[in-house]
Amino acid sequence: MSEPIVAAQPRPVRRRLQRLVRRSPTDGSGRRANAILLLLDGVAVSVVAVALQAARSSIYRWVGWFESGSAEGLTVSGGGRPPWTVAESVVELLKRLLSKRPHEFDYNRSTWTSEMLASQVQSQLGVAIHPSTVRRVLPAIGYGWRRPRPVLYRRDPHKRENLEAIAEVVRRRERGVAVFYVDEVDIHPLPKIGFTWAARGQQPSVLTPGCNQKRYLAGALNAHTGTITYAESTTKGSALFISLLRALRKRYRGFRTLVLILDNFVIHKSRDTQRWLARNSKFALVFQPVYCHTANRIERLWKALHDSVTRNHCWATMDYLMVAMRRFLEVAAPFPGNQHALARLA
Repeated sequence: MSEPIVAAQPRPVRRRLQRLVRRSPTDGSGRRANAILLLLDGVAVSVVAVALQAARSSIYRWVGWFESGSAEGLTVSGGGRPPWTVAESVVELLKRLLSKRPHEFDYNRSTWTSEMLASQVQSQLGVAIHPSTVRRVLPAIGYGWRRPRPVLYRRDPHKRENLEAIAEVVRRRERGVAVFYVDEVDIHPLPKIGFTWAARGQQPSVLTPGCNQKRYLAGALNAHTGTITYAESTTKGSALFISLLRALRKRYRGFRTLVLILDNFVIHKSRDTQRWLARNSKFALVFQPVYCHTANRIERLWKALHDSVTRNHCWATMDYLMVAMRRFLEVAAPFPGNQHALARLA
């Protein structure tokens, strides 16, 4: 080895240098301390520069810092460009822009982009910022790229009254009165695509049918017992709803009143339905608020049906799919809580 360019140092100084190397702080002092230790052992400057991936001029500069301030001199920052911070006026403008729609500023776009925000900042404040700066600043001030939720544009003015009426009907448990949640659902062989377990890096495949035949179900979920009554049809008309009413009348012949909680679908109010109900006075209809599907608990049954039967299914024909659907409705009652997700076909 060549003659060390750094004069010999006492043991405490070498220990401080070794501690700097072990701690390896982010300011680069550990790298500089390692260079000094190698030089103290007689390693050539060129070899140290290659080992630490540093320029020889940097090695000599570090030696100067060490000779002027010992080990503490190596903790001095080596300089560099200071981080640039966005002015508060720019941050406030970004917040105001994000609280408004782009079309209010004559942009032909429904959502803001970082390029649009940067352009608007420059036009209003005269400050030129890059779109990447906008993408860096927005998360720092609490904004993220999120998916909005749909909200009704028009609300039912009688929503509260209708919900209170439904709650009162369900809460009042009279002898000889049965309460049902009623709704329809579409069944078709085109699978609903959903998440499933799969090997990493492999995307599972779901076969799609050549033709998309449809079947329709009208279901009634007993609000108190969880039993399920349903009717099937190839069309979604008044006949489907009337078939369900007939099934309920037959199954609950010992009840004097059957209360149905249902939505405002046209088949529930059609002339055929009204004529049938006029001849069967034991039925009473309670309509839920407009666009308020959460008020009807049978929607949970339909979701469970799709999760268990129609999502990612591989049934080749509609007949096989309907067999699986009927089996689900047999084991799902009383719903919820009958462990329908573990049911078998046989």
